[in-house]
Amino acid sequence: MTPGPARPPGPFDPPEGTEWNRVPGALAWYRRVVAAGVCLLVGVLGGVMALVWAGWAWALGWGAAVVAAFVVSWFVAGSFRRSWGFVEGPSELYLTYGVLLRQLVVVPYGRMQVVDMTADILEQALGIATVRIRTAASTADTRVLGLPLEQAVQLRGRLAARSESFSTGL
Repeated sequence: MTPGPARPPGPFDPPEGTEWNRVPGALAWYRRVVAAGVCLLVGVLGGVMALVWAGWAWALGWGAAVVAAFVVSWFVAGSFRRSWGFVEGPSELYLTYGVLLRQLVVVPYGRMQVVDMTADILEQALGIATVRIRTAASTADTRVLGLPLEQAVQLRGRLAARSESFSTGL
């Protein structure tokens, strides 16, 4: 059986000859824990208010709606994590992400002004960090989420070095 014709490149495909570096599953767990905390807080506060002002039926309805929102967020967290990808090209960093609204961001190394790394307390507990790239145009700032700490340190170092070597004198 002969293979069919090659699929033409899509608008969100990585540059030719490369593949997206995907972020690990810890990012999905991070999103799920945050969603659980928000749903718990909203569920308890809203449930108590519904119980006091409207009765048991409304409180149970509120609780069911919050549980449904948590279930949806559980599955969306996995899709969100799978949507993130990045490629370090010869002169640009390519990023793609988004579930409902797909995005492809291309950041030239010479336009990078600041490359930093952050990790909140939950990210630290999960052993992940975020690498943020800031450019002269505030709308072009972007980030790579959920990288293992060691990989984030290495990416930050490589991007900082490349931004200096490609500097455009901004």
